[in-house]
Amino acid sequence: MTAADEIAYKKAIPTNLLKIYNSKVVTSDIAVQSIKSGDNVVVQPGCAIPHELVRALVRRKDELTDVTIYHILVVGPLPYVEPGMEKHFKHKAFFIGGNTRKAVNEGRAEFIPIFLSEVPLLFKNNIIQTDVALLQLSPPDEHGFCSYGVDVGTIKAAAEKAKVIIAQINQNMPRTLGDSFIHINKIHHIVECDEELEELPQIDPDATPEMLEVFDRIGKYIADMVEDGSTLQMGIGAIPDSVMKYLTDKKDLGIHTEMFSDGIIELVERGIISGEKKTLHPGKIIAGFVLGTRKVYDFIDNNPIIEFHPQEYVNDPLIIAKNNKMIAINSAIEVDLTGQVCSDSIGTKFYSGIGGQVDFIRGAARSEGGKPIIALPSTTKDGKISKIVPMLKQGAGVVTSRGDVHYVVTEYGVAHLFGKTIQERAKALIEISHPKFRDELLKYSKEVFNI
Repeated sequence: MTAADEIAYKKAIPTNLLKIYNSKVVTSDIAVQSIKSGDNVVVQPGCAIPHELVRALVRRKDELTDVTIYHILVVGPLPYVEPGMEKHFKHKAFFIGGNTRKAVNEGRAEFIPIFLSEVPLLFKNNIIQTDVALLQLSPPDEHGFCSYGVDVGTIKAAAEKAKVIIAQINQNMPRTLGDSFIHINKIHHIVECDEELEELPQIDPDATPEMLEVFDRIGKYIADMVEDGSTLQMGIGAIPDSVMKYLTDKKDLGIHTEMFSDGIIELVERGIISGEKKTLHPGKIIAGFVLGTRKVYDFIDNNPIIEFHPQEYVNDPLIIAKNNKMIAINSAIEVDLTGQVCSDSIGTKFYSGIGGQVDFIRGAARSEGGKPIIALPSTTKDGKISKIVPMLKQGAGVVTSRGDVHYVVTEYGVAHLFGKTIQERAKALIEISHPKFRDELLKYSKEVFNI
């Protein structure tokens, strides 16, 4: 931070708290001396990853062995999963990103399949012992509280159980409201470093015009299912963006979601997302974290309509179900003709994770007027492989069971599966598959399901 920034925020802190704060300020290299061989380290994930602390930890690699690092999806470089780091660091992922996928599938890192709502319970119940938590926080307010900023979700429970908390204090971290604060008294070491936060833009640079048209059609089908006064789970990506484009004629929408991105800002500013009809936290946008750009970071900063809560609350199906007309929109890698959904692997190769899909599908199913939706293009990007399949690939995991699936949406329409027989499901899914694959899907269904 600049000298002026430092004076501005430290002047707001009472003298006694400032003395406590200053007594904990050290360099990153000194701070990570607290980490010992064999420790379990939990890193604040998403766009909140404290890169300076990670860099300092990796600089100590030759002094360390068997340090296990836990987190969900992280945006940006992760040097501890690079080849050659295996004897120093072992990453165990609750959700796999592009920066960890190769390491997981090559055995240099490991994957823990788990519902996002239950990740914090691993720390709360000491199933995973938390030795050190690495955080990136906003500067403290006049009461000494720092905000977890863009990611509260799974890290708060870990930090509350950690033996040692190391915090990177960053002026660029927005101050988010809700259950999203930690007091400086709880922090053992403070490292001041004002680097830019990681960003995750909405637009897929590899998306072709044909793909964007497919997403657009899916988005329109889903938007047609959204009633005025609905509460939405909206993630990041082409399908959520396409849905939001078609919500401009809706009224009094609400948001209760594990995460959101830049896409909701315009709908909030236009009054389409108001939250006024929400039956839980009316008038508030409820989330666990954001993945986006500086635009959304500025939007959430000290914004009283937004509350961040830990994932064990946000993703609790019983909490989700308290929102009437809850619309949950989740994606998939493939769906078989009975309705089984694979969204975490391609055959035996792990791709992502369970995340919050099951949490929200089940919560929406129990919501009054709720609609749990699985949305996916009918084919892979090159159009050569159907995503509506006779059976899941060998080794593929079932993330959402056939009993949980109510609606499946592709660019060819909506299949309503709830209460339907296997034969009825197969017919409905074939109708929304790509036309060039329908004959083989129908042939399989006749042979196996006696359609």
